Order: sequence, then structure tokens, then C-alpha cells
Amino acid sequence: MLSGCAAIILTFAGRIDLAPFAIFAGAFFDFLDGFLARKLKVSGEMGKQLDSLADMVTFGVAPGLIMLVMLIQVNIHFSSGRPIEAWLESLLNMEWKAFYPLIALLIPFFSIFRLAKFNLDTRQTESFIGLPTPANTLFFMSFPLVAVYGSNNSDVMSSINDFMFHPITMGVFILTMSLLLVSEIPLFSLKFKTFGIKGNETRYIFLLISLTFIIIFKVWALALIVFLYLVLSIIENFVLKTKKDEI
Repeated sequence: MLSGCAAIILTFAGRIDLAPFAIFAGAFFDFLDGFLARKLKVSGEMGKQLDSLADMVTFGVAPGLIMLVMLIQVNIHFSSGRPIEAWLESLLNMEWKAFYPLIALLIPFFSIFRLAKFNLDTRQTESFIGLPTPANTLFFMSFPLVAVYGSNNSDVMSSINDFMFHPITMGVFILTMSLLLVSEIPLFSLKFKTFGIKGNETRYIFLLISLTFIIIFKVWALALIVFLYLVLSIIENFVLKTKKDEI
């Protein structure tokens, strides 16, 4: 939770280059607390509720506000001087163009339903139904990281950048990924019961390809990894399981 708070503070302090790293720290602690709770056999209802509340800050509110600021910055109307203050003034003056960046608040709005659903849904003990909030956050952290560290002089990459950071494109991504949070799409979990190959084929394929993406594409890899996660989940749950049922 404190990592998420730090990400929010950094975002509004103008350090959008550092905010994603605070969220990555939160993701590490999110993994660590669950791992230690299982090892020490101290998991309980209190930890379950606290985990969701912390996730809401780090993987709901923080990425939503980061994308809000990103949308303000890429909008030419607010790019001069102090963009956040200029945007807020336009918003208070009820200028229609100022309302568009608020679409980023769909991320925390749908995240809270996703987290509440996860706590109540008994089907999600070993896998997920709908996109997990950390995966959704990982996807959106590609925007500030690419903006700061992903510069490339090639015409192809410049064209991709122009498309990716167009306000309409960003809005479509926000809406689509937010709906995936509360969808009924079954997705595999990265929790290993054993480290053998059998039964973990999809997990090992995912980790191997993800590592390859990171080596080749660097900061661009984050969004690709989330897409890979969705594609492999669909293959595993709809293609392979359908074949097993037919056999």
C-alpha cells in the first residue's frame, strides 16, 4: 500500500519516470507477503482483506492516476506550462476537452469490483476469472516507461509511438483492459504447486517467452507480456481443454 502511495506522490510531483518503479516494488511485496504467509502458515481472513485493500491502492488507484496524468500530458491543449494545473482549470471551467482524461478513472473503478469479486468467487482458488489487477497494472506501466526510456529514432518505432500515445488509442486500451478485469475469461495462475514440467507447461512457456520479450524489446515488453498471458490462457482453457474433453 505504501508503494502505491509513493507512486501516486511521484506522479503528481512530475516524476512519472520513477512512479512505475514504486509500483514494481509494490508487486514484489505483494508476492512476498503471500509467499511468507503460506510458508509460515499464518494466512487468514485479515490478511486476505488487507491484501485486497493494498492492491486497490497499488494496482487500482495508482495506475489510474498515472494514466490520467499521461492523458493530460499527451493532449496538446494541456501540454504547455503546467499541464495538470491547466487541465484542472479547464475542468473547473467545464470545458468538454478537459473531461476526456477522466476516462483513466475506469481503471480504479473496475479494479475495486475485480478485487471484491476475487474475494467472493470460490472458482479462483487455483486460477483466475478475469484479468488480475497486477497484470492490468503491468500493461499500463508500459506507457510511462516507453515515454521516458523507449525512445527510438527509427520511423517504424516513431509510428508505433504516435499510435500508442494517441489519446483515442489510450482511451480504447483503458476501456478494453478495464472490462477484462470483470470479464468471465478464465486465466491461468503463476502459482506453482510443484516445479516439474508436467502440469506447468503453460507457465514455463509463458516465463520463457516473457524473458525473451524483455531481452529483445526491453520496456516495450510489458504490454506484450500481458497480451501473451491472455493468448496463452485462451489457448490453454479453450483449445487444449476442448481437445481433452473430446478425447
